[in-house]
Amino acid sequence: MNVPELLRALGERGQTLAVAESLTGGLLAASIVDVAGASAVFRGGFIVYATDLKATLAGVPASLLARHGPVHPLVASALAAGARQRCGADWGLATTGVAGPDPQNGIEPGTVYVAVDGPTSRVQRLDLTGDRAALRAATVAAALALLADAL
Repeated sequence: MNVPELLRALGERGQTLAVAESLTGGLLAASIVDVAGASAVFRGGFIVYATDLKATLAGVPASLLARHGPVHPLVASALAAGARQRCGADWGLATTGVAGPDPQNGIEPGTVYVAVDGPTSRVQRLDLTGDRAALRAATVAAALALLADAL
């Protein structure tokens, strides 16, 4: 399902979407708002690139971040839930991971988690390859595919 089809499916259900992004840095939201009429279903979201902002803006428990760091499936789930709750949306979609080129806290570039939270919730680990641009683009595609599967 491409982005216009996803947005149409959300609209037909009378549902809305919000995002919380880390490594994608706004690319996920941009891919959504590139579609004319996205405002009918897209509420907004957060770019929480810094770890502390994952807690203060998106509501990820600080204890979870302290225990596991920012690149973890539970953090991805909490980001998606935080986007949904804090933006008043039916669905939250989140990305977190390492875009590289260097490892982060011992985690290799291409280690990514995407998550969706709503009527159903899911998290998926990705082990991607490529440069920063390729990793970020593949993460956006995977997050949108996860949402499509959840719908």
